[in-house]
Amino acid sequence: MTRQAARGGPRTRRARTAAALGRATRIPAVRRNPEKPSSRYPADVLAGDWRRPRKGIVKEVPAEQGLVAESGDEGFCGAVVACDKQTVTLEDRNGRRRVFDLAPAAFLIDGVPVTLVRPTAAARPAALRSASGSVAVRDLRSQVAKESRIYVEGVHDAELVERIWGHDLRVEGVVVEYLEGIDHLPEIVAEFGPGPGRHLGVLVDHLVKGSKESRIAAEVTSPHVLVAGHPFVDVWAAVKPSAVGIPAWPEVPRGIPWKEGVLERLGWREEPPDAWRRILGSVRTFADLEPELLGRVEELIDFVTAADSSGG
Repeated sequence: MTRQAARGGPRTRRARTAAALGRATRIPAVRRNPEKPSSRYPADVLAGDWRRPRKGIVKEVPAEQGLVAESGDEGFCGAVVACDKQTVTLEDRNGRRRVFDLAPAAFLIDGVPVTLVRPTAAARPAALRSASGSVAVRDLRSQVAKESRIYVEGVHDAELVERIWGHDLRVEGVVVEYLEGIDHLPEIVAEFGPGPGRHLGVLVDHLVKGSKESRIAAEVTSPHVLVAGHPFVDVWAAVKPSAVGIPAWPEVPRGIPWKEGVLERLGWREEPPDAWRRILGSVRTFADLEPELLGRVEELIDFVTAADSSGG
C-alpha cells in the first residue's frame, strides 16, 4: 500500500469533506475554453444597439410633413415628405429623396435617437393644407371672378398652375387663361385694358436675358401689368426630376423640338400629351416643383389680388 493510499488519497479526502458539509459528493471541475480567454469585460464593448440611450428609452416621434430628421445609419438628412405603415420618405435641400424603413431608433433629431412612427389622425394638424402649402378653406363657396387675371403661355402651364394653386385661386376669385404663346403679348395686354383694380399677371416660359421672350416682355410697360417668368425652356422642366422618377431632364440640342427630344432621350415611347399626363400625375404638392417657378407664380397671385383689395 502506498503512502497516499494509507493516508487516504485526494478522492477520499474530497468526498469526506463534501459529505461533512452536506453537499453532493461530486464537484464538477471548471473547464476553460482556450478559444475564449477569461475576461472581466465583454469581448466587444461596442456590441449591441449603440444608438439606444443608456436608460433604454427611445422617444417615438410622429413623422409629420416637414419634420427634419437624419438617418442614423447613412447620415442622410431631410424633411419628411411622405409616410406610410412601413416607410418614411425624406427629401434633402437639393431635392433628393430617400425611402427608409420605420425601424426602432433608426433616426436622429437634433442628434438624439428617435423612432419615427406613422402619424395618427389625432396627431395630424387640424388645419388642412392646399397643394401650395397654404391653409385650405373648408366648404369653399363659388366666388365671383375678379377683373384681374393671370395669363400663362399654354395648356400645360395652366394645368400645372391649377394643380398646385387651384384652391388658392378659387378662394381669391382669380381666373387663369392661356395665351398659346406670347409673340403678340403687347396687343393682348392692350386688348385686356389693365388699370386700377384691373391688374394682369403674365407667366412666361424661358424668360432669361437676351431671349426672344425677354425682348417681348420688355415692350410691356404698364404699371398694372406684371410679367414674370421662369428660366426653363418648357414648363415640363419646372417639375423636379425626382418627382418624375428620372435623374435629370435631358439636354436637347437647338433645332430639335424640346418635348420630342426629351422623350427620345428618356426612352419614353409615347406622345407628348401622354407624357404630360404622366408628368402632371407625379405632381402632388409645391415640393414637387422647382423654386424658380414657385416664386414667380406666388408673385403673380400677390400682384393681382393686391390690386383688387387696394384698388390700385
